[in-house]
Amino acid sequence: MELSDKDVKKVAGLYMRVSTEDQAREGFSLPEQKIRLEDYCRAKGYEIGDYYTDEGISAKKGNYRPEFERLKEDIKNKKINTMLALKQDRITRSIFDWENIITFLEENNAYLDLVNDDINTTTSNGRMVSRIMMSVSQNEIERTSERTKVGLAGAIKQGHIPHQAPLGYKHEDKKLVIDESTKDVVIRIFDLYHNGLSYQKIASLFKKEKVLGKNNWRDNTIFHIIENEIYKGDFVHGKRTNHPTYYPDVVEPLVSKEMWEECQFQKKNNSRAYSRTLTYIFLQKLLCPKCGKILGGKASKKKGHEYFYYYCRDCKLTVKEKDVEEHFKTFVDELTEYDSIVNQFFVPMIIKNFDEPRENITKEIETQKARLERAKLAYVDGAFSLDDYKEKAKQIEDTIGMLQDKITTADKCDTFTYSAKDILVARDIAFLNKGIHPEEYDRQMKPWKKRTREEKASLIMNYVDNVELELVGSEYFVKCVNFRESIANPCNELFKNGYIDRKQDCIFGNLIGQIRFSEYLPEEEVGEIIMRLKNYYNVSYTEAIYYVKDQVFYFNFVEDNSAIVRVFPLEDKSLKGIKEFIFNHKKGTFIYFLYFLVVYTLTFYCSTFKIVEGTTLVNSILHAIMYIVIGGGNEELGWRGILQPELEKKFSNFITSCIITVPWALWHIPFWFTKGDMHQEVPFLLFVFAVFAMGIVAGAIKKTTNSVFYCVLFHGLSNLVEEVFAYDTNFYIIIYFLFMH
Repeated sequence: MELSDKDVKKVAGLYMRVSTEDQAREGFSLPEQKIRLEDYCRAKGYEIGDYYTDEGISAKKGNYRPEFERLKEDIKNKKINTMLALKQDRITRSIFDWENIITFLEENNAYLDLVNDDINTTTSNGRMVSRIMMSVSQNEIERTSERTKVGLAGAIKQGHIPHQAPLGYKHEDKKLVIDESTKDVVIRIFDLYHNGLSYQKIASLFKKEKVLGKNNWRDNTIFHIIENEIYKGDFVHGKRTNHPTYYPDVVEPLVSKEMWEECQFQKKNNSRAYSRTLTYIFLQKLLCPKCGKILGGKASKKKGHEYFYYYCRDCKLTVKEKDVEEHFKTFVDELTEYDSIVNQFFVPMIIKNFDEPRENITKEIETQKARLERAKLAYVDGAFSLDDYKEKAKQIEDTIGMLQDKITTADKCDTFTYSAKDILVARDIAFLNKGIHPEEYDRQMKPWKKRTREEKASLIMNYVDNVELELVGSEYFVKCVNFRESIANPCNELFKNGYIDRKQDCIFGNLIGQIRFSEYLPEEEVGEIIMRLKNYYNVSYTEAIYYVKDQVFYFNFVEDNSAIVRVFPLEDKSLKGIKEFIFNHKKGTFIYFLYFLVVYTLTFYCSTFKIVEGTTLVNSILHAIMYIVIGGGNEELGWRGILQPELEKKFSNFITSCIITVPWALWHIPFWFTKGDMHQEVPFLLFVFAVFAMGIVAGAIKKTTNSVFYCVLFHGLSNLVEEVFAYDTNFYIIIYFLFMH
């Protein structure tokens, strides 16, 4: 039997909640809710048991509301039998919570009354209506949440990062931009960590130096900076949730992505508690040949000499440092030479090419001057003591000095005229000096044997990621040296562009040796480089044939104590070059050519399903050869072999094919004035459309296969198809439209 309102006196607990200032402005303020609930109780004859107020708390699922929980306890203890609120969403916006509340009220013989919503929970229909209204309320909050997430994602992609600006950045017009006054501190942290210093050592160093005027640097601060993706330009929203969202390239980075990734890998190497008194050349670089773990270092002293070893505890093996160093000698001088050239030329090039934001630096100087002025006024007003003012003023003045030094450095960089060619010329001069002036070469390049242990260790730390060893019998050999990406990528790019050389074994007639081999450079640039070298040494230029597969050189080499400085591959203008021009293609792309040809043939055959009377296999083969060699296919050497690659330097493949249609169509105009020519069977405009369709397909074949020969075959065989099949001229345009599509 259901209880009616007349059977039980209603003792109401007045529940009031507001979550935001916006709701308060819309008429849901706590005082407003209280007045309306009291008026409702008087009108209904309810006794007011108590007031329950939750301020600034959302009604989303899972949120803890202390006053709401107190109201439920009072209902359990029979102090209250009616839960009274202004609206349903004051109680909850979650269907899950709503079901629990309804069940709770039923179990405790209590009621729910809502002033603005006609809800009666004492009947099944009333409970159904309440669930429908709750579904609408929950849908509203979920849609609002979705819109907020979409808006937030758009804002983040525009650089509006919804967090406090990390060190090295600042908020400007709601965007996260680089802070010129602190960015170098972050860059230095990454550099120090990249070079092997732990979080603790960096923090201790910064405390000692009072970087940014602070003496409270902690290793945890350094840790959070190193692992923060924002410094490589990316942002992770909700990083500590189960569903983080990654946004790449949303702000200007302070370090390269390669540097950031290498620092994450370095975490395995940079031990927090590690402290060393000895210098190990290959510290944390050698990998165990059995298990692949990083080898530890140890040393011993015998008769006043120190001997260094690397060991793996798990595999119980030991490697002598001198053995590893011995294997390094095969290429380590190349590394030292590259290091010297990079420090002399490449670094200035980077400085030169770096777009130093002078306007931003100047603006930041003015900002710091304004801070200094405000500090002075605060001191005059008594907000600062004299000592505090002096410390603050020194910190700001140091920042201003650092920024002014940046502008001075940037102005000096304007005088640099270095280019990638300078690296090439410098390495050639170094190569010549090594043979002609070895003492001068040693002074400038400082070979491996003349470097201190500290210098060797620094070189390995800066350039080498790790060294793979292999065990052959009882001896250990260097299997592979893996260089750091931040070093290897620029070097590889310079080699790809022809400005860095690599040694390659070859045969000189009856002699075996090595050449310094570079990638292709235009003859004009090679000539310019030779003329620059002539300012220092008597160098000359000669051409030779080098067979890459056999690694054999053939040229007139005069035995007059001359030496090969460098080898540049030039364009092959011989028959071999012509052969490669025509028959070069991507592997596995013949199927694409075959597909286009089959579709083309079927579309023509399906026009009438008839073959021209008198067609024989022998005639078709002969005509196919004719069409390929002189009857159309030969045109593709010009259209697709020469014109298309040149046009594609400026236009897309489709636009290029459209442009080629014009000279291709005009090329055939004379056939319409040649008596009895078969071209006259087709209207010229229809022929132009056909050329346009065929041009799109031929252009696609060239782009897909990179083969001029496939284009020649397609053009010639397509002409044969038009001759063999009795197609309907009225169906001509449909065929080409379908084929082009």
